[in-house]
Amino acid sequence: MQKSATNRMTAVRLTESAIMLAFATVLSLIKIVDLPYGGSITACSMLPILIIAYRYGTGWGLFTAAAYSLLQLATGMSSVSYGIGISPAAAAAIILLDYIIAFIVLGLGGVFRKAFRSQGNALAAGALLACILRYICHVISGCTVWAGLSIPSQDALLYSLAYNATYMVPETLITLIGAVYISKVLDFRGESITRTQPQSKRPDMAVFLSGLAKAALVFAAAWDVVKIFPALQNADSGEFDIQGIANVEWLSVILVTVICVALSVLFFTLCRRVPAEDSRSLKGLFSAIPFVGVGAAAVLAGFFIRDTLNKIVEKTTEALEEFEGTGMAEAAKAIADTAANYWLQILVLSAAVLAALILVSIRYCKKRKEH
Repeated sequence: MQKSATNRMTAVRLTESAIMLAFATVLSLIKIVDLPYGGSITACSMLPILIIAYRYGTGWGLFTAAAYSLLQLATGMSSVSYGIGISPAAAAAIILLDYIIAFIVLGLGGVFRKAFRSQGNALAAGALLACILRYICHVISGCTVWAGLSIPSQDALLYSLAYNATYMVPETLITLIGAVYISKVLDFRGESITRTQPQSKRPDMAVFLSGLAKAALVFAAAWDVVKIFPALQNADSGEFDIQGIANVEWLSVILVTVICVALSVLFFTLCRRVPAEDSRSLKGLFSAIPFVGVGAAAVLAGFFIRDTLNKIVEKTTEALEEFEGTGMAEAAKAIADTAANYWLQILVLSAAVLAALILVSIRYCKKRKEH
C-alpha cells in the first residue's frame, strides 16, 4: 500500500514537472528583447522551474532544472557553434556556463521555503538567488570564452558585467513580479496546487504605499533601460555595439537606481507598519489614478507623435537627397515606405491609448452606477 502511494506521488511529481518544463520552454521562446550576442528578456520563463523547486525541494528542483538546461541547450546550439569554431574547450565552457550550470541553479528556487512564512517572499527570495547565480555564470562565460568575439578583450570583465546586466536585470525583475503575483493567486504548499484563500482587505494606506514601492522599482528599471540600451546602438550603422557601454552615463544610472531602491525599501517598510485597523480612506485618490495614468499616456503619445513626425521629415529629406536626379518614382517610393513605417507606429499607439480611455470610462461609469 505504501509503495503504491509512493509510486503515485512520484507519478504526480513527474507529470507536474513535465507540464512546467513545457510551460518554461514555451515562455522562453516568447522573447520581449533578444540581444544579438546571446541573452534575452522573456515572459517569466524561469518561474515554472522555480515553482517546482519550491514545491518539491532542492533535490527534485535540481533534477527538473537539469532537464530544462538540456532543452535550452537544444534550442541554443547556434551559440555553441561559435565555441566549436574556436576550440572544443571553448564549446565545452559555453555548454557548461551558459546552459547547464546557468539553468541548473534554478533548482535552488525553494531553498528559502522554511526561512519565510510567506509563500510569496520565499519564492521571490529563491528566484532572486537563482537569477544572481545565473548572472554570475554568464559573466564568467562572457569575460573568458566570449572575450575577443562579441566582447572586447580589453576590459572584458567590465563589458561582460554590463552586457549581461542589460537582459538579466529586467529578466530578474519580471521573474520577481511574477513570483509575487502568482503566490497571491495559487498556493503551492499542499499536495496539489490550489487557489489561495482570500485575505482580509488591506488598509488603503498600505495599498498606496505598496504601490509607490513597486512604482519606484519599475521607474528604476525603465530609467536603466532608457539610459543603457540606446548607447549600445551604433549611431552610424544602427547595429548593436557592445563598446557603447563606455558611453553610458553610469553616474545617473547608479544614482537613480540606488535612490529608487532606497525609496522602495522605505515605502515597503512603512507599508508593513500600517495597522490592520487603519480606517483612512483613499478611494478618491484610487479613482483618480487610472485617469492620471491615461493622461500621462496621452502626453507621452503626443511627444512620441511629435518626434515621429520630425523623423518622417528628416527621413524624407534624406530620401530626396539620396534619390536626387534618379527619378521621382524611386524617391516617392522611399518616402512612402518611410512614412508608412512611422505612421503604423502612431496608429498602434493611438489605438492603445484609445482602448485605455474606453476601459477607464467603462469602469468609472460602472462604479458610478453601483453607488
